[in-house]
Amino acid sequence: MFEIKDKKFFMNGKPMNIYSGAIHYFRVLPEYWEDRLTKLKLAGFNTVETYVSWNLHEPKPNEFCFEGRLDLIKFIETAEKVGLYCIVRPGPYICAEWDFGGLPAWLLKDKNMQIRCAYPDYLNCVERFYKKLLPMLVPHLETNGGNIIAMQVENEYGSYGNDKEYLRFVENLMRECGIDVLYFTSDGNWKNMLSGGSLPDIYKVLNFGSKAKTAFGCLKDFENNGPDMCGEFWCGWFDHWRDTHHTRDAASVSREVKDFLDTDANFNFYMFHGGTNFGFTAGANYDKNGYAPTVTSYDYCALLNEWGDYTPAYHEIRKLLCEKQGIEMKELPPSPALQSIGEVQLSEFAPLFDNLENIAVKHRAAVPESMEYFDQNYGLIYYETVINGKYDISPLDIRDVHDFGYVYFDDKLKKRIDRTEYTAAKKGLKALFGKKNAGRFLMSAINGSRKIGVLVDIMGRVNYGDKMIDRKGISDIYIGAQRQMGYDIYTIPVDDNLDKLHYSNQKGSLPVFMKGSFNASSKADCFVHLNGFKKGYVWINGFNLGRYWEAGPQKSLYLPGALLKDKNEIVVLEMEGFSKPAVSILDKHNLG
Repeated sequence: MFEIKDKKFFMNGKPMNIYSGAIHYFRVLPEYWEDRLTKLKLAGFNTVETYVSWNLHEPKPNEFCFEGRLDLIKFIETAEKVGLYCIVRPGPYICAEWDFGGLPAWLLKDKNMQIRCAYPDYLNCVERFYKKLLPMLVPHLETNGGNIIAMQVENEYGSYGNDKEYLRFVENLMRECGIDVLYFTSDGNWKNMLSGGSLPDIYKVLNFGSKAKTAFGCLKDFENNGPDMCGEFWCGWFDHWRDTHHTRDAASVSREVKDFLDTDANFNFYMFHGGTNFGFTAGANYDKNGYAPTVTSYDYCALLNEWGDYTPAYHEIRKLLCEKQGIEMKELPPSPALQSIGEVQLSEFAPLFDNLENIAVKHRAAVPESMEYFDQNYGLIYYETVINGKYDISPLDIRDVHDFGYVYFDDKLKKRIDRTEYTAAKKGLKALFGKKNAGRFLMSAINGSRKIGVLVDIMGRVNYGDKMIDRKGISDIYIGAQRQMGYDIYTIPVDDNLDKLHYSNQKGSLPVFMKGSFNASSKADCFVHLNGFKKGYVWINGFNLGRYWEAGPQKSLYLPGALLKDKNEIVVLEMEGFSKPAVSILDKHNLG
């Protein structure tokens, strides 16, 4: 039995410390789960922690998936097999630099939606998901002989709100579904966050990345019964596009862990192994500098890097933990094998606009509607309207471009709108017509008709803070003060329709899908380098590796060897341009 007594954890009557490491099953292919969990155990950790990604498990309302990469139960059972306890954080919100913080995009179809509060329609959706998810976990609870020792109520809620009715709803729903292990809340080490995000009778933990000896002082007014625990010790950090690659030296991490051990504190390494934001799953932040989407890699400067290899910090922390617990340091599994395949030619081409009828669904609407309105979670969306009459030179205002807009006049590219540039606040004329308001620009006169098209490439939905209601697409087009009406709108989910593309040997216009093939003699990992390409996505054998962008810092994409076959297909969707139709698949990664 796992319990708290005298400000300590006990397992079956014996004192215990939680030394946990975070691995998100949905960021790692199942073929590698046992390897990563074994390396966690051999480093002296006794527990693995994972979030649960609601948006992947329920991609459409009342349609659930718990198979393959989403087989949470298999992940928990694998952890038990290698001798690890498990902490589960089921959300419903998880943050995690994950699209919309793990909330499903279809919530945003409701234009009145209020999230993470006692808004009835939101609560109904949470209840439906929990009643599907939580009963699956019950047989694996420690109270039923399993390895799940604790579960979280919501996630860092004090950073967002203070609706205690909502927190009680989540807690009571968990109890109703049979969850009877230790409950906890986690918040940043600031009284405001603890006041908003905690419940008086629920165990409280703190999240931070430094000053382990003093950080717990913030808890003294809130938690008097439980042991000190850091629910997320940030051993590294994540990267945004247009930013620099974050690193942290092993000595800094080691000093913090030594402080935890010296003070008999408990901790969860966030992250032990970060993995990858495959596909369209990376989230975004929004702060004083505007919109900042997260890169595809979630390496996080974790103890195991993106492809599961050991880092210097891994060896330092392993030594500390094993010495503290008197654990013999056994031989480690070998580092993952890597391979270089070389240059791969992309010899077949399928221009996007030539394939709209093949891969898109056409809708008619009076005004622009968001991607979510049309039941689309990810991909691209294209808006087209025709202006008829005589118009003077006028300001054209394409509003709320989320996130990259390509504006076409009569099928010719006229303007590129980059949300990462225009969202920062500026004053004066530059705000009206400059980069910081790139959706507004002067349009030449019309005498007759002009077709205006706007193709929108989405990045991640905001996953943290007060800008999380982040619908994708555009909200309106104005010429001066005149609202433009009547649109053909094409939803383009991309992932679902690659097999419907029609290719030829003619390059055609941008954006363009390019296809090639290559042989692989092993299932060793490798990395796709896109030198000369500007912005887009890569698929290997139909699996979306994620986004690339010349803006960096990330310059290559991780290709797990488990995806490879003897003969392989690669598809690249390039949005903006390329120097030559060829990529390189190498044994070196470049995160910037």
